[in-house]
Amino acid sequence: KGIIITHGTDTLHYTSAALSFFLRNLNKPVVLTYSQRSSDRASSDASLNLQCSAIAAISDMAEVILVGHATTNDDFCYAMLGTKVRKLHSSRRDAFKVVNGKPIAKIYGDKLEILGDFNLRNKGKVKVDSGFEEKVALIKIYPGQDPEILEHYAKKKYKGLILEGTGLGHVPTKTRKSWIAPIKKLGSRGIFFGITTQCINGRVDPYVYSNLRALSATGAVFLEDMLSETAFVKLGWVLAKTKNMEETKKLMLESVAREISDRLVE
Repeated sequence: KGIIITHGTDTLHYTSAALSFFLRNLNKPVVLTYSQRSSDRASSDASLNLQCSAIAAISDMAEVILVGHATTNDDFCYAMLGTKVRKLHSSRRDAFKVVNGKPIAKIYGDKLEILGDFNLRNKGKVKVDSGFEEKVALIKIYPGQDPEILEHYAKKKYKGLILEGTGLGHVPTKTRKSWIAPIKKLGSRGIFFGITTQCINGRVDPYVYSNLRALSATGAVFLEDMLSETAFVKLGWVLAKTKNMEETKKLMLESVAREISDRLVE
């Protein structure tokens, strides 16, 4: 009736994002869960997480979801969309939180309370679409960073880069080591540049400041409120389908697995 996948915590949100894109027309729940504390410890979160995952797996949520403790107590779990979740604490039992959204369900050991929208269980046939271009990378931007690192990726024949910028999507621009010219040059050679933010919540915006407009003019694509890890996974999935820059941009800005939220007044 449903699938439960147990998984280590550190890269769990990469896997949940990947499965969200790989499994098209999903007809039943695919639930990923974890344990921050091993089952031989009194404080283990394994039991409740598995109980809640079983409830989720027989529900009508035809989604790739991550299920885990909602609080540090053993009271209930959240069911969270695989593309909108991130590990936000290195050791707490409620390490995973929804970013730029809300959980789709609250789950107790014996019942489920719906909180948000989801695709319904159905009798359709799932399509596996798991092609992935491995020549993609996620680069964290920091002050004074030298753009020569981009040449390294170009020489290694990378096809796309996600730049995790500061704030609304900033990279160094009005400095001696400006990234603007290198991004424009490598973009003209067919390397896709996607822009995300290091901020936990919110979205990038190419219009607020002049340097953001200059970055947008290079052809770099501002990826709304998509999480950096999700954007990295999605880019590999998209580039396995097309190397055409315009088609890549179109697909990256299309919300395939609810990875992009509707723009709201923030």
